[in-house]
Amino acid sequence: MPFVNYSLQYKNIKKQIDKTMADVLSRGDLILRKDTEEFEVKLANFIDVKYAIGLNSGTDALFFSLIACGIKKGDEVITVSHTFVASIATIVQAGGKPVLVDVGDDYVMDIDKLEKAIGPKTKFIIPVHLNGRMVDMEKVIAVAKKYNLTVIEDAAQSIGAKFKMKKSGWRVAGSVGLTGCFSFYPAKILGCFGDGGAVVTDNPEVAGKVRLLRDHGQETKTNIVCYGWNSRLDNLQAAVLNVKFAYLSDWIKRRREIADIYSRKLIGVKEIKLPPKTDSDPNRCDVFQNYVVRAEKRNELYDYLKENGVETLIKDRVANHRQPGLKLSRFKLPVSEKLAGEVMSLPMYPELTNRQVDYVIKCVIDFYRHGRV
Repeated sequence: MPFVNYSLQYKNIKKQIDKTMADVLSRGDLILRKDTEEFEVKLANFIDVKYAIGLNSGTDALFFSLIACGIKKGDEVITVSHTFVASIATIVQAGGKPVLVDVGDDYVMDIDKLEKAIGPKTKFIIPVHLNGRMVDMEKVIAVAKKYNLTVIEDAAQSIGAKFKMKKSGWRVAGSVGLTGCFSFYPAKILGCFGDGGAVVTDNPEVAGKVRLLRDHGQETKTNIVCYGWNSRLDNLQAAVLNVKFAYLSDWIKRRREIADIYSRKLIGVKEIKLPPKTDSDPNRCDVFQNYVVRAEKRNELYDYLKENGVETLIKDRVANHRQPGLKLSRFKLPVSEKLAGEVMSLPMYPELTNRQVDYVIKCVIDFYRHGRV
């Protein structure tokens, strides 16, 4: 059982995908054509914002957001260590200085630690909505307003996740900050057949800057207004995403169903700590990009599951701030460091059958009951 089954998802929608790709290729529409424009409209409508700009990766979405929002050399940006390294790397690449805070038991930013990390050079906050769960954006925005900070949401793992704000009601991941940043890497809930990403925003000036940055600063083919990069979401990938968009809501629903099965049947295994259940917080709707558990004897469990045909994922065996090459060891983040030795992602994708989920659960239970066999 693979951790993600790319081929099965393709087979399930093969006729639509093949027809769409053939149509794009027959038209010769490969770069910044109508399929990309259609996808940008669909994404903006889904997130409930005015603008979406397709890019070549979620990494560039973060990088361009920082630049378009006016980061200056030496500006401090608060984010977390327990995330994909791009959340931190893009701060450095944009000339900023990362300031890392710890996470809570739900793997996202511990907001109680946020205000203490703010200093005179702090200009940005990047909350990371990890594993399909949003950070408490009510508190993030309150802190940001108090200190006049810009919020850039890293929503790479959380398309469709929601958080209920007191004044504005349910808000979708990516719609609360000045920008929201998304990745369409193949393993994501909405993934293309290569790399892809997007920035979303309600701010026309920021949207305009990101559009320039993605295409070498070209306002038109004959008018270059700034230096930029080559970071366009190519039209073929956009066409694939347009097909998949029709399935997104159903895929999120199925992920939540699978999470309910895991939570219900693993709750009695005292050696593992489960993520929050789907109904654990009335102010959140989690979408379960990953189903992450904290496991005793994590490495041994990983090996046991592999031997029994179950592929799992241990992404970060060393916390990012403990990676020598990143030079971030000055930060003391005990929860993030502990998680690096405990967390494991179980198979989670909408094509999983209940029988397969039950097999994963059986293997986990058998390991803790009987140990290695």
